Amino acid sequence: MGFPMAGHLLKKGHTVTVYNRSPNKATLWQQTYGGNIATTPALAAAGADYIFTCVGNDDDLRHVCIGKDGVFSSAKTGAVIVDHTTTSATVARELASIATNKDFYFLDAPVSGGQAGAQNGTLTVMAGGLESAFEMAKPVIASFATSIQLMGPAGFGQLTKMVNQICIAGLVQSLSEGIHFAQCAGLDVEKVINVISKGAASSWQMQNRYKTMMQGEFNFGFAVDWMRKDLDIALTEAQTNGAELPVTEIVDNYYAELQKIGGKRWDTSSLISLLKKHRNA
Repeated sequence: MGFPMAGHLLKKGHTVTVYNRSPNKATLWQQTYGGNIATTPALAAAGADYIFTCVGNDDDLRHVCIGKDGVFSSAKTGAVIVDHTTTSATVARELASIATNKDFYFLDAPVSGGQAGAQNGTLTVMAGGLESAFEMAKPVIASFATSIQLMGPAGFGQLTKMVNQICIAGLVQSLSEGIHFAQCAGLDVEKVINVISKGAASSWQMQNRYKTMMQGEFNFGFAVDWMRKDLDIALTEAQTNGAELPVTEIVDNYYAELQKIGGKRWDTSSLISLLKKHRNA
């Protein structure tokens, strides 16, 4: 995700220095786009007005921000740190508090739109943090996003991303069951989708994933491993705020089953493969 996002920043005329925990990826980025590379997060962040992070999980983010040679050790006064990782709201609030004490800003700003959105510069960004920091960063974020919304104080960006993943999980399972039902009933799935996609059943998942789901091809989007990480964050948060997520729990278990049969890196639409597997068992 971060690879093309940083490329868009450069294309928009910004001076960009990147750091990646896998040095060869940073080198490949420089060969692809130009720009500068650094050997530590601190060196990449030094002197920057805007600092963007996009890693894997809470621990990765803490390491890059407040670990040895982390971003927070070199960020200048008034800098805006924009984190595009999907994390817990807890770590977002934690880092926002530390940033405030150091006289710079931290926005939790997870994204939706997948790899295609990152490559095309059409991501959706949901942010949490101070409005003044958000307004400063918004024109820069627009380098790779077409929808950018401040959701509230620190942590609210992550909470909104949890809602996003909860909704996607249910949609993908329902679409999987619909396609599976159509196939079992002997319907022409292409005709079915053509009709129902014009009405209330339509969704991004339907319009962009139904063909590959029919063909059993699952290398076109967000991986099962990452979805399970995100759903775990949402389910953990629900234990705190009292939300009931029965469908999300069920779908999370289905993704766990996919992991066990070798589908860790398949995309989230691979849920349909379980229905076929169970039917043939």
